[in-house]
Amino acid sequence: MTGQTHIDPICGMTVADDSPRRFAFDGTTYYFCSDHCLEKFSADPAKYASRTPAGSAPAEPEVAPGTTYTCPMHPEIRQQGPGTCPKCGMALEPEMPSLDEGENPELVDFRRRFWWTLPLSVATFVLAMMGAGSNWVQLVLATPVVLWAGWPFLVRCVDSIRTRNPNMWTLIGIGVAAAYAYSVVATLAPNLIPADFHEHGRVAVYFEAAAVIVSLTLMGQLLELRARSQTSAAIRALLGLAPRTARRIRADGTEEDVDLSHVHVGDRLRVRPGEKVPVDGLVEEGRSSVDESMLTGEPIAVEKVAGSRVVGSTLNGSGSLVMRAEKVGSATMLAQIVRMVAQAQRSRAPMQRMADAVSYWFVIAVVAIAAITFLAWGLFGPEPRWIYALLNAVAVLIIACPCALGLATPMSVMVAMGRGASSGVLFHDAEAIETLRAIDTLVVDKTGTLTRGKPAFHGVEAAHGFAPDEVLRLAASLDAGSEHPLADAIVAEARARGLQLAPASAFDSATGLGVRGEVEGRKLLLGNTMLMMEGMVDSLPMMDRAEALRREGATVMFLGVDGTLAGLVAVADPVKESTPEAIQKLKALGIRIVMATGDGLTTAKAVASALGIDDVRGEVRPVDKLKLVEKLRHEGRRVAMAGDGINDAPALAAADVGIAMGTGTDVAMASGKVTLVKGDLRGILRARELSEATVANMKQNLAFALVYNALGVPVAAGILYPFFGILLSPMIAAVAMSFSSVSVVTNALRLRKS
Repeated sequence: MTGQTHIDPICGMTVADDSPRRFAFDGTTYYFCSDHCLEKFSADPAKYASRTPAGSAPAEPEVAPGTTYTCPMHPEIRQQGPGTCPKCGMALEPEMPSLDEGENPELVDFRRRFWWTLPLSVATFVLAMMGAGSNWVQLVLATPVVLWAGWPFLVRCVDSIRTRNPNMWTLIGIGVAAAYAYSVVATLAPNLIPADFHEHGRVAVYFEAAAVIVSLTLMGQLLELRARSQTSAAIRALLGLAPRTARRIRADGTEEDVDLSHVHVGDRLRVRPGEKVPVDGLVEEGRSSVDESMLTGEPIAVEKVAGSRVVGSTLNGSGSLVMRAEKVGSATMLAQIVRMVAQAQRSRAPMQRMADAVSYWFVIAVVAIAAITFLAWGLFGPEPRWIYALLNAVAVLIIACPCALGLATPMSVMVAMGRGASSGVLFHDAEAIETLRAIDTLVVDKTGTLTRGKPAFHGVEAAHGFAPDEVLRLAASLDAGSEHPLADAIVAEARARGLQLAPASAFDSATGLGVRGEVEGRKLLLGNTMLMMEGMVDSLPMMDRAEALRREGATVMFLGVDGTLAGLVAVADPVKESTPEAIQKLKALGIRIVMATGDGLTTAKAVASALGIDDVRGEVRPVDKLKLVEKLRHEGRRVAMAGDGINDAPALAAADVGIAMGTGTDVAMASGKVTLVKGDLRGILRARELSEATVANMKQNLAFALVYNALGVPVAAGILYPFFGILLSPMIAAVAMSFSSVSVVTNALRLRKS
């Protein structure tokens, strides 16, 4: 039957019925997505036939990753397909982003609504302030803003009431609707409005309040959505590390390129020079160096030979490898890191939950006051009592409309982000700014965070009968043909000293030991003590010095010339010049420093000792860093994590504040909440100072907004009328609301000088 789909019994992929890859077995025809699956099935059809029926695909196939949506602030809210959160009104986001995911559709929609209606809001506001133009003109200008641009807010307002989850959308919706509805009535039926509220012979309307509130809210949503979109950037960057295809070796020895999703456990794969390892597995043939810095943070490539394990998405060097797949799909280490980052990102919502609770009671209180005002004036006020009731209730809603309260935090955050950017500190969200000032523990990676992340020449020492420059020249001549990072450092130093390198012959790399070769007719060995023992070279005379260099964090290589010890060469990953100052100042603030690195414990302790760090954890994997952060948080510590590698991404996401080095990987920067553009830990000190100033500024803004509401709402409700005859019209309420917003913005702008 044309158009029917089938399930591949090998990999579970959906296959169209016109696929030429099919196999009839036991009266049933099975369909396949690739030649590999077909070959595998045909080799033992009885084994696979019972796994999946050959008929059409089920009516409700397994949902693909990324189609389950969740609320960032309320992770318990999950549904199939996009929508809004019934608790806070935020747009739901894909639980697991995908590489082919486009720009957030809500961001696109709000951007269009904002820019198309912004001129209308400005025009309405200018006409109202100048007292020019008729009410009908303002009605025409404001209607598209409120009923089209503000429609999503009105819908969310209704939803918040329907689901009994009052939030800020409730007040925004009611405030906008009240201001607009009152103004429409005042325009269409001005005779219903008392003469006391006429100005210059016409009824005052408040279209500008409704329109400006919608535009300001849209602008705030655009900024928020743009920031929120960055939370999935880390996962997309991680997904982008995986190669799209793999080179599979068939049973007959021929090779084919297949999609990565078609690689199965047990498949033999070829990894050519410069390619990424497709999946986790075991090397069966070949020899090469593999750059695993994306997972370990180590800049030094790791030698791989038969029997070595390789990790998917790591970068192969100049050799060719044949490997057997052991972990594919969601079982690979990269997939596990992706899951850890996603889970860590979804697990944070304590501050938002507190904000929701405050908003809940604030909204209820304002609506209740507006309702009481309406009834009190309607039942006991002077004539026309119900008109007064309506106007005063609208005044309460307008003056309590959460512009000042809504702008109090965002404006401080916006200014602080700009101020931070100018000093090399990028905050990714408001939570990081609020939290950083309370941090009492800093977990730091070593490579690329405390150190430069690139091996550099550390020193050369000569044995009796040899000169240091001669030792360096011979070692560099032997290493000139090697692509190893340690060799690069030695060769670079020799050339910097102007030493003339000689050609090397009979070059051979001894995995895990060093290199051999001939230079100027002399047989050279360059490597560790094991290589020296194999070559019958006595390294004991310089062993004490080698140990001293290792305690300084250096990697030591001995040089043997024609069976005689000529000297040693040391290469190290140097500490950044700014690191010692930063560590000392952070400790002076009472912050506990913990080093967690994938390096060996000896090297880690050497660097920690030089920097005065007492708590050192060496040879830790990505999951170990994540567990360390979680353990410290469980102990009640407020934890910041500073790192630069992909291996740091889960811990960066799980920490109270993740601090990424701008000189590190894109994944680390996307996982962190703060990025230090220059990779300088002194930026943490600047960020902390800015955090303290920003939080103080936000508290001032919030206090002003709350005091403003505490004073303004009773006046708008008419509490002064019985004593002084003072009644606040909606227009004055709108002016007061605007004044409060301007005051909040002005106070926030003071942060530019902090």
